Amino acid sequence: MTGLEWLGRLLLVVGGITFLLGLVLLVAGRVPLIGRLPGDIVFQRGSFSFYFPLATGILISIVLTIVLNLVFRFFR
Repeated sequence: MTGLEWLGRLLLVVGGITFLLGLVLLVAGRVPLIGRLPGDIVFQRGSFSFYFPLATGILISIVLTIVLNLVFRFFR
């Protein structure tokens, strides 16, 4: 494989990942409860607010782990 073919494939993969990430970000705002789960830490004092989505991060991590394991087992 020449250098340009490798670069072309890399650009396609990076573009596909960027597209999927953008799509997920567009849809994530419409999914109920994402970002407002029990366990997400919200601290507000005056004009200062701090938000740490602990439970949401754990849930997304579990879902991605299951999905990626299924994908890798399928392509093995």
